[in-house]
Amino acid sequence: MKKMTLLTTVALCILSLVSCKKNDGKTLYFFNWTYYTPDSVIRDFEQEFGVTVKLDNYASNEEMFAKLKAGATGYDLVVPSQDYVSIMIKEGMFREIDHSKLTNKGNISDAILAKATYDPEMKFSVPYYMGAAGIAVNKSKVTEFERSWSIFGDKTFNQRMCMLDDMREVIGDALAYLGKSVNSLNTDDLAAAQNLIINEWKPNLVKFDAEGFGKSFAAGDFWIVQGYAEVVYAEVPEEKWHDIEFFIPQEGGPCYIDSLCILKDAKNYDLAMEFINYIHRPEVYAKFLDYFHFPPFVNTKAAEFMEKKPHYTADQMANCEVKEDLGSGLEKYDELWQKIRFTE
Repeated sequence: MKKMTLLTTVALCILSLVSCKKNDGKTLYFFNWTYYTPDSVIRDFEQEFGVTVKLDNYASNEEMFAKLKAGATGYDLVVPSQDYVSIMIKEGMFREIDHSKLTNKGNISDAILAKATYDPEMKFSVPYYMGAAGIAVNKSKVTEFERSWSIFGDKTFNQRMCMLDDMREVIGDALAYLGKSVNSLNTDDLAAAQNLIINEWKPNLVKFDAEGFGKSFAAGDFWIVQGYAEVVYAEVPEEKWHDIEFFIPQEGGPCYIDSLCILKDAKNYDLAMEFINYIHRPEVYAKFLDYFHFPPFVNTKAAEFMEKKPHYTADQMANCEVKEDLGSGLEKYDELWQKIRFTE
């Protein structure tokens, strides 16, 4: 019985992260994507405010959401993507943002708030970063190409290309190329996207790959990949970056907005607000952008403090559309994706 009681206590402590620790008011418990905030930014925040930041990481929105819904407590700050921000607002999982403490909100661009239709007034969320998957081309192998999603239909590069194993991204790109919304649930739109992918794009692909595309590109196995710039460049030695062209096609496509949100049961609300405000100082946000070679779309004033050249420019995301929570409509995409993935 004593063993069972001990095991139960330990399990509850692990689940709640900090429920078995005394809250000192000077420790921020931050639940964030892996490697998404530079150590230097965390360290500088700790030193300036005389506090400690405890980081716990997740690899997907689904993992984060499942852990919180399973009863994990003790986290103050979390960084969900737009569809999960929408879901979590509806679930009542956030505290409201105190705009009187968000003195740097003027640094957040109107363009990003126009795309954040799920919370345009930042009532529960403050944009952290907006990004999009694009296309990376090995220019040492490919000299002439269309800067469009139509590149995947070019037989010249047959079996030298891959696209993400991600239904919202691939189907979204096809919809955007066809001039439709990346969130369309229209049966005819989806049928046209399916036809394009199966008959024109897929025959030229080695595979759909969401994990190893960066390594395969760096090894020269793939000459053209759909994916995220930071993943591709991280795998290629910097002295060879001149051989890479990364672009987001002019047709646009799906994009994401990750946001800083304070959880309903946060014990360190003021400290969480302090961090949100801190990260949006232009000189601080510039460090974040430089670390990943991101463009200054969210906080445009950070541009004057940046020291590194972004892998792509913010204006390339102008035609991108935020992936919305489709609710039960997601089943249509899942059914379509199964046909795409397994049709020979």
